[in-house]
Amino acid sequence: MSDQTNRRELKAEYRESRPEAGVYRIVNTTTGRGFLASTSNLKSAQNRLEFARSTNSPGALDLRLKAAITEAGIASFEFEVLERLDVASDTPARKVAEDLATLEQLWREKLGPDALL
Repeated sequence: MSDQTNRRELKAEYRESRPEAGVYRIVNTTTGRGFLASTSNLKSAQNRLEFARSTNSPGALDLRLKAAITEAGIASFEFEVLERLDVASDTPARKVAEDLATLEQLWREKLGPDALL
Protein backbone atom coordinates (compact mmCIF):
# COMPACT_ATOMS: atom_id res chain seq x y z
CA MET A 1 0.00 0.00 0.00
CA SER A 2 1.43 3.34 -1.00
CA ASP A 3 1.53 6.40 1.23
CA GLN A 4 -0.95 8.16 -1.06
CA THR A 5 -3.49 5.32 -0.84
CA ASN A 6 -3.09 5.10 2.92
CA ARG A 7 -3.53 8.86 3.24
CA ARG A 8 -6.75 8.75 1.18
CA GLU A 9 -8.15 5.95 3.33
CA LEU A 10 -7.29 7.82 6.54
CA LYS A 11 -8.98 10.98 5.25
CA ALA A 12 -12.12 9.06 4.29
CA GLU A 13 -12.20 7.35 7.68
CA TYR A 14 -11.83 10.71 9.44
CA ARG A 15 -14.70 12.25 7.46
CA GLU A 16 -16.99 9.34 8.31
CA SER A 17 -16.14 9.27 12.00
CA ARG A 18 -17.99 11.41 14.48
CA PRO A 19 -16.37 12.98 17.54
CA GLU A 20 -17.46 11.80 20.97
CA ALA A 21 -20.42 13.75 22.32
CA GLY A 22 -21.39 14.05 25.94
CA VAL A 23 -21.81 15.97 29.17
CA TYR A 24 -18.76 17.34 30.96
CA ARG A 25 -17.81 19.42 33.92
CA ILE A 26 -14.86 21.73 34.48
CA VAL A 27 -14.46 21.34 38.21
CA ASN A 28 -12.56 23.38 40.78
CA THR A 29 -10.61 20.72 42.68
CA THR A 30 -10.42 22.98 45.74
CA THR A 31 -14.14 23.69 46.17
CA GLY A 32 -15.67 20.77 44.27
CA ARG A 33 -17.93 23.15 42.37
CA GLY A 34 -17.88 23.11 38.60
CA PHE A 35 -19.16 24.38 35.30
CA LEU A 36 -21.50 21.87 33.64
CA ALA A 37 -22.06 21.75 29.89
CA SER A 38 -22.70 19.41 26.99
CA THR A 39 -20.99 19.26 23.62
CA SER A 40 -20.96 17.31 20.41
CA ASN A 41 -17.15 17.19 20.66
CA LEU A 42 -15.74 16.31 24.08
CA LYS A 43 -12.13 16.37 22.87
CA SER A 44 -12.52 19.95 21.67
CA ALA A 45 -13.91 21.05 25.04
CA GLN A 46 -11.02 19.35 26.83
CA ASN A 47 -8.51 20.97 24.47
CA ARG A 48 -9.91 24.42 25.31
CA LEU A 49 -9.15 23.85 29.00
CA GLU A 50 -5.67 22.56 28.17
CA PHE A 51 -5.04 25.62 25.98
CA ALA A 52 -6.27 27.96 28.73
CA ARG A 53 -3.97 26.20 31.18
CA SER A 54 -0.96 26.37 28.84
CA THR A 55 -1.47 30.10 28.18
CA ASN A 56 -2.54 30.83 31.76
CA SER A 57 -5.58 32.63 30.40
CA PRO A 58 -9.28 31.74 30.67
CA GLY A 59 -10.05 33.47 27.37
CA ALA A 60 -10.73 30.20 25.53
CA LEU A 61 -13.27 29.07 28.12
CA ASP A 62 -16.86 30.02 28.83
CA LEU A 63 -17.10 33.50 30.35
CA ARG A 64 -19.07 32.12 33.31
CA LEU A 65 -15.82 30.52 34.49
CA LYS A 66 -13.80 33.73 34.47
CA ALA A 67 -14.51 34.85 38.05
CA ALA A 68 -13.85 31.39 39.50
CA ILE A 69 -10.59 31.02 37.54
CA THR A 70 -9.45 34.50 38.54
CA GLU A 71 -10.12 33.66 42.18
CA ALA A 72 -8.66 30.13 42.33
CA GLY A 73 -6.22 30.05 39.41
CA ILE A 74 -6.46 27.95 36.25
CA ALA A 75 -4.36 25.14 37.78
CA SER A 76 -7.20 24.37 40.21
CA PHE A 77 -9.54 23.24 37.42
CA GLU A 78 -9.85 19.82 35.82
CA PHE A 79 -11.90 18.41 32.98
CA GLU A 80 -14.31 15.61 33.89
CA VAL A 81 -16.48 13.64 31.45
CA LEU A 82 -19.73 12.80 33.21
CA GLU A 83 -21.43 10.86 30.43
CA ARG A 84 -20.76 9.98 26.81
CA LEU A 85 -23.59 9.87 24.29
CA ASP A 86 -23.62 7.00 21.81
CA VAL A 87 -24.28 8.59 18.44
CA ALA A 88 -24.80 6.68 15.21
CA SER A 89 -23.08 8.15 12.18
CA ASP A 90 -26.43 8.84 10.49
CA THR A 91 -28.03 10.63 13.47
CA PRO A 92 -29.04 14.20 12.54
CA ALA A 93 -27.20 16.98 14.39
CA ARG A 94 -30.52 18.34 15.67
CA LYS A 95 -31.32 15.02 17.37
CA VAL A 96 -27.84 14.90 18.94
CA ALA A 97 -28.31 18.44 20.29
CA GLU A 98 -31.70 17.54 21.78
CA ASP A 99 -30.29 14.40 23.43
CA LEU A 100 -27.36 16.36 24.83
CA ALA A 101 -29.66 19.02 26.26
CA THR A 102 -31.72 16.32 27.98
CA LEU A 103 -28.63 14.63 29.42
CA GLU A 104 -27.26 17.94 30.63
CA GLN A 105 -30.54 18.75 32.40
CA LEU A 106 -30.53 15.33 34.09
CA TRP A 107 -26.99 15.95 35.35
CA ARG A 108 -27.95 19.41 36.62
CA GLU A 109 -30.72 17.85 38.67
CA LYS A 110 -28.47 15.03 39.89
CA LEU A 111 -25.62 17.32 40.99
CA GLY A 112 -27.81 20.07 42.39
CA PRO A 113 -27.13 23.81 42.49
CA ASP A 114 -24.50 23.58 45.25
CA ALA A 115 -22.14 21.64 42.98
CA LEU A 116 -22.37 24.09 40.08
CA LEU A 117 -20.83 27.47 39.42
